[in-house]
Amino acid sequence: MRTKKERLRAYGGAAAIALLSGLAAAPLASAQTTTQAPASAEEASTVDAVVVTGSRIKRPNLVSASPMTVVGGDEVKLQGATSIDSVLNRLPQFTADSNENGSNGSDGTARVNLRNMGSSRVLVLVDGQRMLPTEAADVNFIPSALVDRVDVVTGGASAVYGSDAVSGVVNFILRKNLDGLRLDAQYSLAQHTNDADYPRSLISQANYKLPSKHVTDGEKIDVNLAIGMNAPSGKGNVTFYVGYREMKPVTQDSRDYSACGLNLTGTNSNALVCGGSSNNEYGLFTLLSGPNAGQTLNNTKDGNKTWVPYNSSFLYNYAPTNYIQRSDSRYTAGAFAHYEISPAVEAYGSLMFMDDHTFSQAAPSALFQGTTFKINCDNPLMSASQAATLCGSAAGTSVSQDTFIGYRLTGPGSSPRRDDLRHTDYRINAGLRGKLAQGWSYDASFLFSTVILDESYKNNVDNAKAMKALQVVNVGGTPTCKSVVDGTDPNCVPIDVFKYQGLSAAAYKYLYAPTFTHGVQREKVLSASLNGDLGQYGLKTPWAEDGAALALGVEHRREELKFEADALAQAAGAKESSGAFSVSELYGEVDLPLVQDAPFIKALSLNAGYRTSKYDYLDDRVSTYKVELQYAPTSDVRFRASYNRAVRAANISELYAPQGLGNVAAVDPCSGPTPKASAAACALTGVTAAQYGKIPDCPAETCVTQGGGNPNLKPEVADTRTAGVVLTPSFLPGFSMSLDYFDIYVDQYIGAVDAPTVINQCVQTSNPYFCSLFHRDPTSGVLFGERGYIIATNQNTGFLQTSGLDVTGEYRLDLSSLGNYGDVDFSFVGTYLNSRKIEQLPGLGAYNCKGLFGPTCGQPNPAWRHQMRATWNLPWIAASLSANWRYFGSADLSSNDSNPFLQGDYVEINRKIKAYNYLDFAATWKVREQLTLRGGINNAFDKDPPVIAAGLLSSFGNGNTYPGVYDPMGRTMFVGLTMDF
Repeated sequence: MRTKKERLRAYGGAAAIALLSGLAAAPLASAQTTTQAPASAEEASTVDAVVVTGSRIKRPNLVSASPMTVVGGDEVKLQGATSIDSVLNRLPQFTADSNENGSNGSDGTARVNLRNMGSSRVLVLVDGQRMLPTEAADVNFIPSALVDRVDVVTGGASAVYGSDAVSGVVNFILRKNLDGLRLDAQYSLAQHTNDADYPRSLISQANYKLPSKHVTDGEKIDVNLAIGMNAPSGKGNVTFYVGYREMKPVTQDSRDYSACGLNLTGTNSNALVCGGSSNNEYGLFTLLSGPNAGQTLNNTKDGNKTWVPYNSSFLYNYAPTNYIQRSDSRYTAGAFAHYEISPAVEAYGSLMFMDDHTFSQAAPSALFQGTTFKINCDNPLMSASQAATLCGSAAGTSVSQDTFIGYRLTGPGSSPRRDDLRHTDYRINAGLRGKLAQGWSYDASFLFSTVILDESYKNNVDNAKAMKALQVVNVGGTPTCKSVVDGTDPNCVPIDVFKYQGLSAAAYKYLYAPTFTHGVQREKVLSASLNGDLGQYGLKTPWAEDGAALALGVEHRREELKFEADALAQAAGAKESSGAFSVSELYGEVDLPLVQDAPFIKALSLNAGYRTSKYDYLDDRVSTYKVELQYAPTSDVRFRASYNRAVRAANISELYAPQGLGNVAAVDPCSGPTPKASAAACALTGVTAAQYGKIPDCPAETCVTQGGGNPNLKPEVADTRTAGVVLTPSFLPGFSMSLDYFDIYVDQYIGAVDAPTVINQCVQTSNPYFCSLFHRDPTSGVLFGERGYIIATNQNTGFLQTSGLDVTGEYRLDLSSLGNYGDVDFSFVGTYLNSRKIEQLPGLGAYNCKGLFGPTCGQPNPAWRHQMRATWNLPWIAASLSANWRYFGSADLSSNDSNPFLQGDYVEINRKIKAYNYLDFAATWKVREQLTLRGGINNAFDKDPPVIAAGLLSSFGNGNTYPGVYDPMGRTMFVGLTMDF
């Protein structure tokens, strides 16, 4: 009788063939699969040909000429990561992007941002093939338990993979050849002590509820099951996997640094205060017409229908219900298969699926300022004094007056706003590869991927209904909507916004109306490549043992986007859109050893690549190319240098993304009774003489921008230069080190001019370009609501430039000379940032964000970051103990800088974020051959993140800090196991 494994192998060949047949029959399939590089030179000798990430050349001894950082699957487990982006964000080459700690305004994705050049300029691959459309590359798609390693090419790779790889490539190598069954499960939670004296004192001064002293929350569960079967002949394998991840939500009121929205106060902004939104629970009214136009009044706190002048004591604390960690449920499933029919034909393919359901949450909705509401002067819900103030002599008549209303729905029946985000992704590929002749191989494939986003925004006020509910008359002693009387809306319920908590449960039910949007992006890739080792035909230099090798290929890619919105979403500013483009490409790469094993020249080689692309929406072809040189005087030292030219065409979202309105941290200098900017300067932004001194402030220092696509975008041009050295000294076995300089320059970069820059440049320099980007509400002059905003749609702007030095190192210290003590593995990766320059318009002048953070520079850009891990492998119990040191350098506030493009009002309290050190500990124990346990503590000393005023945050700031940069949850602990059968 056969064993269980023998039976699995017997089924393996049939399963692989069945899966591959199904893929072949489907109208979907894949691009090129990469054969992985061996772990060592010794292993390389047993491998016919390998492909190193960053090149398409296949040869046994190929080494990367591009700077590359490799993250092993063991590192993922030692960090207890359930989200692969968190692992990458710890590397100093990455800057946090969209992640699980974003709430209000989050799109529910996790993205990677290499070199802080933007997520659209890094290409994400799975086994050498595009993961999903670049602009929809949500790495939640990657089940972390299946990651074998992650190759990060940090020197640009556009000529090899396509123009999207301006800043580099992230290539996820997954485990695909399992023979048996593997179960991986992990549980983690956060434990935090709220003992930050300063924010706790601010919360107490504001009479807000203090968070509990000790909290335990933020649970995460991640379970993955994989089963694999080899064909009996060993010619094929099929591996299936399923996974489930659950993250529990954590609200901001659970942490003392985020329990209230913090505003600047004091001389030179030398202190913080619990602030909030002027859209408050008592009810604010800015009168836009009538005898008292320009006054801002508030309902009293005692529930009486009395108006008093508005002041900061009415501010609403919007923070408590916002998430600092979103709720999330993710299902993944898929299969990988390959089967060698003959040496000339191997069929391969894969199916990958993800369904991710998450919610972002924000404070309860409101009748928000920015929308002009009309109140009839004979509204019976107003008191006589309110009617007199609003209408004067017209009180009691049917005349209507215009107002802004800021009335937060916090009474019985209210609920926080919830953004229901569901991403469903499919990725299918299939292809054929094999050997054509001696030294020649081919690969032909088809890849299809689909990204679907279904979004429903819940518990939000429908302004059209609110307008009807404010038009109320007396019918037989009963306040009744005019729309009920005339029959246009029989369901209308009057709303009493003229006192604190004046709305009925029926009014809440009437006002709340969910909106729905649906977006789909699709990508299809047809590709074919030919790889040749010309050395087998004698094509080599007289001074080299190895000959030339080349890769040639063609690729055709089509991308499509469609966005649909229901009527309510469109009324709120969403616009439907659709678009598509196709690109056909030819590429070639050659690797030529020039000299080998000569005096003072152990190896000298040249690598060059070229790609030409024809986009159907561009008149001219675009070309990218690279040149790489490697020189090793001895086996101990290897020098490398490269130049890459990339011409990146706009992706489909940059071209066709729907235009819409969104919030941005900013202050309108022309608002308030005593504007900071002069009347002349404000006139350039669209302020009329009648409006000056009467424009309401942006609530909670949050103005509005209009973003979206632009079909007229031109390609951006990038130049990447690298130079470095790799040290592997023979006198120090087990040690390796690399130092690489990088310089990336992107001209005419595609992006939007940020709101603080628009405001500062228009007011300070009167530049007509920046002043033209103001779109003020024609009636009130505000920069918020549905008719007031700063234009920030995509356009070709100035340049981005970054440069610096990467340092990586590894060392294995053998302790056997001291006894049976095993060994200690050390790994180090650090980056020195030399510059991060931005010019927002050609010829305008640039600013350097090195060492800065703030409204214009965004998340901190420290001069130095590093991560260092030491792991002691204990041989006597098959266990390991590991410690990790994360260092994130200090950063100064950009608005305090003297550069005119950065300079704003001086801020003392947040002038500097000090350097941060985190220590993480982990342990693994192989209990038996089939069972490995692991556990660990991240941020072991429960270090609080820096506390930053909400108005100074931008680009993924949330909860008075940057939660993607600094640990927002406090100390986190995890336990996990891996079982093999």
